[in-house]
Amino acid sequence: MSRAKSDEITIQFDGSKCIHARRCVLGLPAVFKPGTPGGWLFPENARAAEIARVIDACPSGALSYTRHDGGMGEQVPPVNTVRLWENGPNELRGDLWIDEAPTTRMLLCRCGQSKNKPFCDNSHVAAGFTATSEPETQDAQETEIGGDLTVTPLPNGPVKIEGHVEVIAASGRQVAVGEKMFLCRCGQSANKPFCDGSHTRAGFTTE
Repeated sequence: MSRAKSDEITIQFDGSKCIHARRCVLGLPAVFKPGTPGGWLFPENARAAEIARVIDACPSGALSYTRHDGGMGEQVPPVNTVRLWENGPNELRGDLWIDEAPTTRMLLCRCGQSKNKPFCDNSHVAAGFTATSEPETQDAQETEIGGDLTVTPLPNGPVKIEGHVEVIAASGRQVAVGEKMFLCRCGQSANKPFCDGSHTRAGFTTE
């Protein structure tokens, strides 16, 4: 974990989660400067509110912040969601807990090839992974919202999520809602994004 601090804000960066979506670089190029000798974060070049807005858009959770200007910190989304990326990972946002640690954003591998399981590391690109971001609606209905969403990667199997959650297509259309789901992460399920037991037949391992 690296950090950079100004009078108004501290930026934290966990490089192991970064997939180079570049929303930070494109959003505030004066603050986020990859390849700069001695460090790439320059929080003194913008106001804390601007930096917070850009970091909140980081899908992986690699970037986070602590404000010192009295401004509002990152807010927990009111609805826990799993948004599907076309031929890519599952983007989770909400009141998330993994390994008993809280977060609000993460990208979970669903191609089975990541070297940083359960998180995405962009291996789906080289692997030529294909999976639609617009599957058919399976369970369209109203559901309770909010509360903890516990994320548990099962050994050699799917990711179990427990808590009120809504699965949404890339377009925002509701795909399914529930309080317990198993998300495929071997890349082989015929019912993506959900597990159908294919990891067993495929000999998927999480080692």
